[in-house]
Amino acid sequence: MGNDGGSIPTRRELVKEAARNLTTTQVKETQQEKLEYHWTTCPLSHQPLIPPVVSDSLGNLYNKDAILEFLLPSGDGTPGFSKSDNEEVLEGRVRSLRDVVEVKFQVEEHGFKENGTTTKWVCPITNKALGPGVKAVYLVPCGHAFMENAFREMPKDNCLQCNEPYLDENVITILPTLSADKERLVARAQHLNGQGLTHSLKKASDSGKNTKKRKKNNSTKVKDLDNVGDPLMIETSKPASNSKVFSVGIRNAGTASLTAKVLAEEEERNKRRKTGTNNNLKSLFSSGNGFAEKSKDFMTRGYSIPADAKR
Repeated sequence: MGNDGGSIPTRRELVKEAARNLTTTQVKETQQEKLEYHWTTCPLSHQPLIPPVVSDSLGNLYNKDAILEFLLPSGDGTPGFSKSDNEEVLEGRVRSLRDVVEVKFQVEEHGFKENGTTTKWVCPITNKALGPGVKAVYLVPCGHAFMENAFREMPKDNCLQCNEPYLDENVITILPTLSADKERLVARAQHLNGQGLTHSLKKASDSGKNTKKRKKNNSTKVKDLDNVGDPLMIETSKPASNSKVFSVGIRNAGTASLTAKVLAEEEERNKRRKTGTNNNLKSLFSSGNGFAEKSKDFMTRGYSIPADAKR
């Protein structure tokens, strides 16, 4: 009880203590909890990670079925979450299945239970568990995952599992914590985007559509150039009984006839403007209408009813 007149609170009781910065131990504990969550839970569906598991360009892990539900055109996102919530998690990194790579973890024997609660992934080189306390990597495009320390000591250029060649820049850190690793992955994604490639080293679907559009536009331009030979030169003959309009330099007969028709209509329209008269307008400016000037007053001056007008 307080502020009821019975007691007077002091400043110490009213003012809260200032928030203190987290210590190094607390920061590590928070980071460890976050890593454990992302190593075991899909951030889209908030369900346990169960193979098949895929990863985006920043090394984040997702359930493949959650990515498929997000990418469905008619879908509303993962169950229990809207599509906008999923977009906030993905931040535009996943627009198709080409933007993810299936990570092929080696599962320890009897590590996967039927109820789907636990799955123990191990490094195929050291047979040690992969998880929050271990820095792990996977290769693009094959997707095999290894412990980074053991992987760096093995011969490079070919995957140890499938013998598929790879480049050093395509070694992706799983759930990176260091800023240097994050910056490297971001720079790699930007470089691939500039080349029209996705995270899986496949051509982006948007770039393919743009290429097709460019090819179609170029083919249309070539056809137009084939139809037109020399620069367009159109000549009109003097109108006699029938005004004849002919075109020179147009190879396409349809284009030539259409151009001639348009020019003929325009010439006829101009002729009507020159020869046509309007009695109502002409009467406004006529000087002699059969009435004496003195017979007009200020109401009728400047306007007179035409002789042939109907009454």
